Amino acid sequence: MSHGAAALVLAVCALGTYLFRGSVILLFGDRTFPPTIERALQNVGPAVLAALTVNLAVSGGGGSGVTIVGAEIAALAVACGVAVWRKNLLWTLAAGMVALWILTAL
Repeated sequence: MSHGAAALVLAVCALGTYLFRGSVILLFGDRTFPPTIERALQNVGPAVLAALTVNLAVSGGGGSGVTIVGAEIAALAVACGVAVWRKNLLWTLAAGMVALWILTAL
């Protein structure tokens, strides 16, 4: 694929994502949702982050095959502990990343 074609694909995908997100905001911005839906929507971010984290940890950064190393397991354990303790996505992400950086530097 040429650079121009890749840039075109990237621009079309970015525009499609922007239009999709914008349409949701425009259609539902003035409405209130029932409490059950609001609680469910609060869990979307952590669920997506957990799915991406586990996928990358198991596949070793996008490859095929299970290659989890000890530093990744320890960082995931630290992140899980902080998630249970603080119940905050940003604290969880920060603790997991700092733990991974420290453990891979050792």
